[in-house]
Amino acid sequence: MTDTPTPSPNLLLVGYVRKSHGVGGDVVVRLTTNRLERVAKGSTLVVGDTERTITTSRPHQGDHIVRFDGIGDRNQADALRGLELKAEPLHDPDELWVHELIGSKVLDQDGVDRGTVTEVVANPASDLLELDSGALVPLRFLTSHEQSVITVDVPEGLFALYEEDEEE
Repeated sequence: MTDTPTPSPNLLLVGYVRKSHGVGGDVVVRLTTNRLERVAKGSTLVVGDTERTITTSRPHQGDHIVRFDGIGDRNQADALRGLELKAEPLHDPDELWVHELIGSKVLDQDGVDRGTVTEVVANPASDLLELDSGALVPLRFLTSHEQSVITVDVPEGLFALYEEDEEE
């Protein structure tokens, strides 16, 4: 086996291995991204801590059946069960990526600094920007993102609870 380069520390979680499929080394992959090119033939993913190339891929009941290079039987495929799949960020200037929001300063529509994004929390109605102040801002209120500064247009009173906490 050849040495693989050390993966970048900027890898993003794009899915995980659910289980093996069949006896030939295929696995069922559940994506956590909407970018299907992540599981296209020839794509490279970090599986656990090993970089692997996808040799075959096909949709299957909302998931994907994938075969990775170097995985040739069910026992090897079973060893991948539960492992995270990570990949380098995609470069698409027309897309807003969650990982680009972390660490950004948030200004409201009046230019008031509301804090820094520490996390983006998945929520069925709208993903939420979690700020270092504890405030949660629905992502749908985001109006611009430039050079690590996010501008939001929020309804009156959204930050009132957090402002009261600061006064006490």
